[in-house]
Amino acid sequence: MTNTDIPIDSPLGERIDLAVARYGEDAFVTKVLGLLDGRNEGDDVLLYVGGRHAQGVLDGAPALYWPELWGARALLHVWNDAAAPAVLGGTTNRAWRVREMCLKVCAERRIGTETQLAKLTTDENPRVRAAAARALAVVGGPASEEIIGRLLRDSQKDVRRAAGESLGVLKERVSPQSD
Repeated sequence: MTNTDIPIDSPLGERIDLAVARYGEDAFVTKVLGLLDGRNEGDDVLLYVGGRHAQGVLDGAPALYWPELWGARALLHVWNDAAAPAVLGGTTNRAWRVREMCLKVCAERRIGTETQLAKLTTDENPRVRAAAARALAVVGGPASEEIIGRLLRDSQKDVRRAAGESLGVLKERVSPQSD
């Protein structure tokens, strides 16, 4: 398969399925982890995870943090547990979009500890703080209630909204109602 055979306008899930069929699941996870780590994993891998936007990068647009972000985002669709340390490492990436996406993966895959994720509730970027609240809601314990509760007083409305929703999820998860 050449670059032109990759359907760059197809939805991400479809492109990921094609990549897994081509490389195998574990090999593809290794490649997206390489992207997350800042390595060049080849044009085809970039097109699978980034689609049309990746074509723009390959045509000369600045890559910035996009390959790292796309590598993390792919882990919402394909996974093995060996990816967890890299995702947690990505929560400290200099680019807020990468930190936010890694937190989304933490929530989806239920990885990380209360201590690791709590640090990100004070991130300089409001979208990262909101994503940290959501991740804590699914992996944290009773102590996360206080941590998330502090975000109810955040200066950003979207963070306060995410904190309120996250508290509801956390309370339901750690002390489910009996019928």
